[in-house]
Amino acid sequence: MATSWSTEIDALLIELAAPLTPPQRAALEAAAHAALAAAGCSGCGAAYRVLAPLQRGYWDPPSDWATNAPLGVGSRKPSKLAAGSPIGADDPRSGGRARNSFRAG
Repeated sequence: MATSWSTEIDALLIELAAPLTPPQRAALEAAAHAALAAAGCSGCGAAYRVLAPLQRGYWDPPSDWATNAPLGVGSRKPSKLAAGSPIGADDPRSGGRARNSFRAG
């Protein structure tokens, strides 16, 4: 993906094209070259503002993107410990602020 723009803009284009499939990546690259030439972007920030919405148009999210299914290591799986009732006796100090809120002060 060699262009006549700076290496920062080239790196930005590579980063935005990374999650795409090869055909989508090639289409994004061609559209990005045309968009950057039309906009006359001189810096990385201006290029990002032009390319980010363009990249979203080429990216198709996976089918399980919106589900809450566990996806692997580090995912939020249901926990029996978190879903269950508290373990042990209730602390006598709990609720102290609520009990004392009606006292005259």
